[in-house]
Amino acid sequence: QVQLVESGGGLVQAGGSLRLSCKTSGDIYLANALGWYRQAPGKQREMVAAIFSGQTTEYADFVKGRFTISRNSTRSTDLQMNSLKPEDTAVYYCAAGWSTPPNEFWGRGTQVTVSS
Repeated sequence: QVQLVESGGGLVQAGGSLRLSCKTSGDIYLANALGWYRQAPGKQREMVAAIFSGQTTEYADFVKGRFTISRNSTRSTDLQMNSLKPEDTAVYYCAAGWSTPPNEFWGRGTQVTVSS
């Protein structure tokens, strides 16, 4: 099993920045990819960004040029979010696994709120 814990969420004004972090523990060797998803109230969970072995990255169109995913070690990933918009408000979840994008293991999420 893989355990994931997110941190770094909070309240920020539109145009501001936040950096989310995800620390993993357990059998991380099972997961060759880490990713970030988000879920806004009343909406389905959607993929935001993912990073694979070899540092290949994938982004949703709505965050390209604003968000950057990085993998600092085999056990952690960060999501740098710049130029935040009110529509970025959501609970952000870290995920790990072997699918593309990864979705086998999940964290509990961290709230990001962007005020206008």
